[in-house]
Amino acid sequence: MCAVCGCGTSTLSAHDHGREHSHAHPHGGHDHDPMDYGAGPAGLHVPGQDQARTIRIERDILAKNAEYAASNRARLRRLGTLALNIVSSPGSGKTTLLVRTIAALGARWPISVIEGDQQTSHDAERIRATGVKAVQINTGRGCHLDAHMVGHAMDHLDLPQNGLLFIENVGNLVCPAAFDLGEAHKVVVLSTTEGEDKPLKYPDMFAASDLMLLTKSDLLPHLDFDVQACRQAALRVNPRIEILTLSARTGEGLGAFADWIFARAALLCDPE
Repeated sequence: MCAVCGCGTSTLSAHDHGREHSHAHPHGGHDHDPMDYGAGPAGLHVPGQDQARTIRIERDILAKNAEYAASNRARLRRLGTLALNIVSSPGSGKTTLLVRTIAALGARWPISVIEGDQQTSHDAERIRATGVKAVQINTGRGCHLDAHMVGHAMDHLDLPQNGLLFIENVGNLVCPAAFDLGEAHKVVVLSTTEGEDKPLKYPDMFAASDLMLLTKSDLLPHLDFDVQACRQAALRVNPRIEILTLSARTGEGLGAFADWIFARAALLCDPE
């Protein structure tokens, strides 16, 4: 949790204490200046620190985040927008997957993207090259996005009615599991270049996700990766998780992912 990793004081608590951040051009969906949350040092966990105080801090951070998440969710519901929180470890291929998914979805409905990284706006630039609106959030030393950041990013995007919002979280399989951003679903991306036991090593993330995308399937002939063992591990942690295998490089499975998105969007319009 963030009281241990130290990123808590550079995210929600920074807003609560009035720290200034750089917010570029509200309602400008094609901003090239990132929203920068990296000012100031991150908090650090000191060995021997009062654990009761640490727990109180964690609870306060998560409670405040839950308030912002509820506001985001209500806003998205009013707009009829389906929001997906894409989470993974670094290097799983999230951005490449989004670029290919945007192409696969075509012009079916308006798509917007929020990109989360500690530094640079490289990923947002890649998304904008597809013609889709994107805002970059730089978290500095923070290891995850929080709901307050996402709310500001939505202001910058000026979201249209009945759209699709992808939120690409910071590469991390730990802290993002605990932070609701107001999304409809968490989608965890696991690449075949990682270990098939990742769901057992990082159970909170897989337990919090509704869909697991097993990516880079084109590399399977060259890897010692047990797909069935990976699926079993994920289902052991979360029996309700859905699993799709795909390759952004070859296009395998992208149609199934698009169908999953369309189905969730339909449910959003008609929850009954």
